[in-house]
Amino acid sequence: MHVARVENGVRVSPGRMKRVTSHHMPLTLLLVSLVTIAIAWWWLGLPVDLPRAPIDPNNKLQCISYAPFRNHQTSLSPATQVSREQIAEDLALLAGVSNCVRTYATDLGLDQIPELAAKQGLKVIQGIFLDKDQQKNAMQIATAVRLAKQYPETIIALVVGNETLLRKDITASDLAAKIRSVKAQVAVPVTYADVWEFWLSNAELYDAVDFVTVHILPYWENVPIRAEAAAAHVGAIRRRIASAFPGKEILIGEIGWPSAGRMRESALPSPVNQARVVSEILDLAQRENFRVNLFEAFDESWKREIEGTVGGSWGLFDAAQRRLKYPPGIAISNFPMWKLQMGSGIGLAILIFGAAWLSLRRNFGKAGLVAWFAVAILATASGILLGVAAQKMIDESYGAGGWLLWGSLLLAAGASPLFGAAAIMSGRSSPTFLDLLGPGLYRTGSMLAILHGAVWIATVVIGTATALGLVFDPRFIDFPYAALTMAAAPFAAVMLVNPVNGGIRPMAESIYAGLFLFAAIYIGFNEGPANWQSLWTCAVYLLLAATLWRVRVRQQRAPSNEHRRDQLRVESAFELPDRQLQYDR
Repeated sequence: MHVARVENGVRVSPGRMKRVTSHHMPLTLLLVSLVTIAIAWWWLGLPVDLPRAPIDPNNKLQCISYAPFRNHQTSLSPATQVSREQIAEDLALLAGVSNCVRTYATDLGLDQIPELAAKQGLKVIQGIFLDKDQQKNAMQIATAVRLAKQYPETIIALVVGNETLLRKDITASDLAAKIRSVKAQVAVPVTYADVWEFWLSNAELYDAVDFVTVHILPYWENVPIRAEAAAAHVGAIRRRIASAFPGKEILIGEIGWPSAGRMRESALPSPVNQARVVSEILDLAQRENFRVNLFEAFDESWKREIEGTVGGSWGLFDAAQRRLKYPPGIAISNFPMWKLQMGSGIGLAILIFGAAWLSLRRNFGKAGLVAWFAVAILATASGILLGVAAQKMIDESYGAGGWLLWGSLLLAAGASPLFGAAAIMSGRSSPTFLDLLGPGLYRTGSMLAILHGAVWIATVVIGTATALGLVFDPRFIDFPYAALTMAAAPFAAVMLVNPVNGGIRPMAESIYAGLFLFAAIYIGFNEGPANWQSLWTCAVYLLLAATLWRVRVRQQRAPSNEHRRDQLRVESAFELPDRQLQYDR
């Protein structure tokens, strides 16, 4: 016998108390989820105060590397010709933050830079690009010599070759001969530029150059250096080079940090880390009184085609708008749009809870605590990761193929928790490949299940593509940790909450499970334990492997005679063995 309770003078029946409690639980979890998302995004968006502004018009840079290529312009195409107007526009911007620009070649319209730089009061360290093409090398040298004579007040040095020894385009003895030949024709100092290891291994260049131009890029070191230690590393390497080449001035010809892209061990590209490295290097140069040329002025989009996101993200100005990334007086944050990202995440979390509630009502069921907790975890994680995944898609997409790949993954990431929440509440298990791609007898007739299955297939296929890329060509491949987590976690949650007991493990899912397992192990060891982006991505690959391994196709009762005839026709057409299997959704 049920006894009604009295609350505030009102009799409350046991049934009503149960309904009130069942409504309170999801509402409480929703509130906790939204608060967690807000706190997480507030923390992610916190600005960082640096002791010195990376760019200060009142304290101009000594020099900065400049290449004028925009949009689809590339130094790899002989057809590229940069206009005077384009160069003049760039140099007017750079004159506000730097006293000098360093160039790398004299062709493709770059021979116009000294004349236009002179009009802006900029000095030029003129580059001469050398490779295996001797005829082209001769033209590069002749043009640079002419410019040095024509603009003696503007060109303050010539750089004969840039990382030519690193690329193995020329021998050290031939390079030394070219340097001496150029020195004999000009009145300005002449040098060569390469990474610091190649200076130490080619000491015969000591007598050929007037000063040593060394590249120190902590991100690209064989043992990558984290941003917090980059300045100390540069200082140590500079002192080592100075000891190896006594009496020669040491110019740090390239030093910088990427603002976006994949981690290399503990070296993390980000806006805050780029600003930190630049700020600390400039402070070190001022304290220890050495010259430094920052790499580089503008992001170069064309480099992303060959070097990935990292290659196009070294600039202090963005590529498209030519806007300064770190305007003086404005706080620096890795997520400057964090309020918008937080709002989008909160909206997605509400939709996920809404999808769960609607599915529960539609199926006239009741959800237990485990189901609602699973929905809450999905909503919270998705609400936090949505903004990260969207920002990564914008930063890392290049070309139609890149936008299609990362856009599809983001779409799957946004849809997966919605379908997952609905499946959890309706008692459905995760879809299988057979739901969409199997013979007619196995295919589901539910549009909801078809869409859910399409998201699952997209997640597995795109996840496979990224895993293979990180195994076979990892140097420039970005880690899709945020979007892939959003896409994969809901399927694992559905598999845990609504498991399929018994049945047959499909062959396709087993193969993919093995592939993800192998990829996770290999990538984890290859990237090292300091790379949290890699470890996170490998964890998602393991989650996908476990989910795929647990997929089962249920063995059902024998089909009706009509269905059996249809099955036999299908098996005859595909030459499949007779079986008594049916996958029912």
